[in-house]
Amino acid sequence: MKTITKSAGIILAAAIIPSISVAGVTFKDGDKYVKIGGRIQMQYHLSDPDAGEKTDELFFRRLRPYIEGSLYKNWKGKIQWDMGGANGDNEVAIKDAYMQYKTQSGTKVVVGNKTFPFSREQLTSSKKQQLVERTFVGDHNYGSPDRNLGVHLSGNASNKMLTWGAAITQASIDPDDNKLDFDTPVNANSDFNEGFMAGGRVEMSFGNKVKLSQGDFSGKSGTSIGLGAYTWSNDSDNNSGNEAGGKADVDAVTGLELSGAYRGNGLSVDAQINSFNAETVVANHTGGIYKDGETNLTNAALEAGYMVSAKTLELVLGYQTQDADNYADAWNRTSVGANWFIEKHKIKVQMTYRIGENLKGVTGKDENELYIQTQYVF
Repeated sequence: MKTITKSAGIILAAAIIPSISVAGVTFKDGDKYVKIGGRIQMQYHLSDPDAGEKTDELFFRRLRPYIEGSLYKNWKGKIQWDMGGANGDNEVAIKDAYMQYKTQSGTKVVVGNKTFPFSREQLTSSKKQQLVERTFVGDHNYGSPDRNLGVHLSGNASNKMLTWGAAITQASIDPDDNKLDFDTPVNANSDFNEGFMAGGRVEMSFGNKVKLSQGDFSGKSGTSIGLGAYTWSNDSDNNSGNEAGGKADVDAVTGLELSGAYRGNGLSVDAQINSFNAETVVANHTGGIYKDGETNLTNAALEAGYMVSAKTLELVLGYQTQDADNYADAWNRTSVGANWFIEKHKIKVQMTYRIGENLKGVTGKDENELYIQTQYVF
């Protein structure tokens, strides 16, 4: 009875003392708090391939609420799920799902499902991107790990100008030989390869600290350089042995990242190159990105945005390229777009027009795409 009364008191106090945080609405009672929030992204996508019919669709790209809270000092838990990106049997896709302890030195220890520390663009939230969709270097379909289940560490030094992260996790790969597609084991399909991943990342800022968020709202100049690496190995628990129909069980992957960013004077620039080596279980598999059971997959991207109207209207340019051992030609994409910020990244409308050349490494196979997206973050 005392426990029920105490809990009711905490909830009542929280309801009486709400506050607005950087993201979400927080209800506090001393060290105890509950935060709720989310993002709504509605997207229109038009695809116009040079060979084939034009198609378009209007859908929720992300419909993602979250709950975060704490009853104990230095501890917190967070659950975030997506009802827009669900597919197949996963009608609700679990995203963040973890508990975190923050040490006296500022190091965060996370146990659960969280974004793996690799790739600046992947670590940049989808709600804070300049282009409507991520480029090759931040796309989990092409080598950048997604949220993975395990132990994650992060911290900073030099007055927060140096940040670092490390993790040991379980990670799944969808055995599609046109991709190097990392997925979380929390939402695994029956044919996903299972394995363990270890890696980390470090980034140093110079001048002013460069946050992961894209777009320059402050006007303060700063640059950063980031390095990341990981290794993944199949644990042989869930191999299908099926090399037909574009499927290929993946045996091992190593990844390297070199990234840089600049913010200042209304300009926001991100540059990154990723390099991956992947091997299939069947040594002689050829198809998609693989040749004779192996591929060296290289992704590079350059994105630049300029605020033509301070904190309100941004024009964006982007170029990305991907090459693999079994490609006849590099797959290239050029993007132009504009972002209208109504309340910075909280409320915005984005438009990106993307010109694709040599899709999936096939010479002369081109496709143009239009993306229009509205976003509301609370």
